[in-house]
Amino acid sequence: MKNAEFHLALPCGDLEKTKDFYTNTLGAKLGRDTDNWVDINLHGNQITFTKAGEFNFDFKNYRLGDQVLPSFHFGVIIDVETWGKLYSRLFSMDLEVTTEVTFFENKVGEHLSFFVKDPNGYMVEFKSFKDHREIFTT
Repeated sequence: MKNAEFHLALPCGDLEKTKDFYTNTLGAKLGRDTDNWVDINLHGNQITFTKAGEFNFDFKNYRLGDQVLPSFHFGVIIDVETWGKLYSRLFSMDLEVTTEVTFFENKVGEHLSFFVKDPNGYMVEFKSFKDHREIFTT
């Protein structure tokens, strides 16, 4: 089976701020959009944001090693060069970006990771694996 793209649909409060963040801040491509929803092409994956008005979203956390991470998040796995450029660009902006961290250092599944919060309060994770073949290895 060849690689498959994912689709994720999420509620949002402000479509314009959401479009601006994903296209201008993260550099994603804008897909189809209407007054009530927008598709974002995030590294070949489709995220649909639907205008939902007020919604309550509490982040609960979990611990992975020494790091406290948001239980609910989504993201993409990208090559290390793209990861580094994106991290540097976002970190230099006035955004809530977590410090880069290496998970599973010197173990199977070693990867770099950082999170950034979008205008809806969602945490978006960007990962880069040391060995891409280990993404699903246990």
